[in-house]
Amino acid sequence: MLKIDMHTHIIPEHLPRWADKFGYGDFIHLEHHKPGAARMMKGNEFFREIKANCWDPELRIEEYARHGTQVQVVCTIPVMFSYWAQPQDGLDVSRFLNDHIAQLVHDYPKNYIGLGTLPMQDTDLAIQELERCKEIGLVGVQIGSNINDKNLSEPEFFPIFEAMQELDMALFVHPWNMMGFHSMRKYWLPWLVGMPAETSRAICSMIFGGVFERLPRLRANFAHAGGSFLPTIGRIEHGFRCRPDLVAIDNPVPPSTYLGRFWVDCITHDIRMLRYVLETAGAHRVTLGSDYPFPLGDLTIGAFIEESDLPQETKQAIFADNTLEWLNLRKEDFLP
Repeated sequence: MLKIDMHTHIIPEHLPRWADKFGYGDFIHLEHHKPGAARMMKGNEFFREIKANCWDPELRIEEYARHGTQVQVVCTIPVMFSYWAQPQDGLDVSRFLNDHIAQLVHDYPKNYIGLGTLPMQDTDLAIQELERCKEIGLVGVQIGSNINDKNLSEPEFFPIFEAMQELDMALFVHPWNMMGFHSMRKYWLPWLVGMPAETSRAICSMIFGGVFERLPRLRANFAHAGGSFLPTIGRIEHGFRCRPDLVAIDNPVPPSTYLGRFWVDCITHDIRMLRYVLETAGAHRVTLGSDYPFPLGDLTIGAFIEESDLPQETKQAIFADNTLEWLNLRKEDFLP
């Protein structure tokens, strides 16, 4: 069975010292302090330690083979977005990261599919880089759940989404810059509570802002099973109906209408919740994702799905078919 993991992160083994180049900012750089590992440094502050499977393509292929998975969709680590940077500098960072992923896809066409990153802080530059992403062989882009605390419904982002639809480029939305981060650092709450809320924030913003209504061919996928959106759709729908004066001000279409219009990955860590997601979003709208190689992800690459009693056709849809539809790719291109 073909398996495509559509939610994985990668980074070049060596990064420029952008803070030195640009003369400001806490840009990420790497300190290779021991073989097979590096410290991600945010300016002078330690962010996290990563291992070689964050950058070594051969090692990644070997690790995936242990879980019967042949193909990885790769995108950058969200902390690399650098939306806070000056626009031209953000473009330079994006181009460097996108060129790296495009080369990886070129070198391993049956193992890697690439998503780019954009300088979302500048509409014109983001569209410019989106067009270049398509030219260099990337099939879509990853963006954050908010852009410098601006919701994705803001008018400045709509032309970027419009360009994605026109260019037939897929969209992957990943939580980052979590709301409430500084007031709930204890217990890893930004990752356990903030991330699911951020993804719901993104979906609600795009629904209520009319993005999906105005762009029916935009192919969007949301990380971590859509975060807290699907489990709270009842509350969201009720809020829309009981306070339309607050909620339905830009789009009069009920939010439940959009169930099945976008994809979500399968990262629930719980087969009961996955069954609910399949029922609510539709079995044709759930994709295999792992968040590899990070420990909060599903590093057995869907083993809980394989071991379940879900119908074989549902498993195949999750493992490959739904991702191929989202990315508008052919299965034949990835078979041995």
